[in-house]
Amino acid sequence: MSQYCMVLTTVDSKANAELITQSVLQAKLAACVQIQPIESYYTWKGQVEHEPELMLRIKTRNDCYPQLQQKILALHSYEVPQIVQVPITGGLPEYLAWLDENCSF
Repeated sequence: MSQYCMVLTTVDSKANAELITQSVLQAKLAACVQIQPIESYYTWKGQVEHEPELMLRIKTRNDCYPQLQQKILALHSYEVPQIVQVPITGGLPEYLAWLDENCSF
């Protein structure tokens, strides 16, 4: 299993994106969070929905994931937020060392 991962979540506002970002960085649960506007199409409660959202791409270590998930859940505005863990299977050694330095809950 990979030692590193990205965690993806989507939010409906810049305020919620910034709240989650600042919180996970201050708690050392992530080394970096990238925020990007996206258009989401999805089915919710039997209806097809379309909304602008912000995607948070959170770079972290696997051992931080359980606490990171709990932090996102506590701060997220959605009833059932997307929180998915994507393994990082390789990378520049210096970048991965930087992740190690900045993720230490």
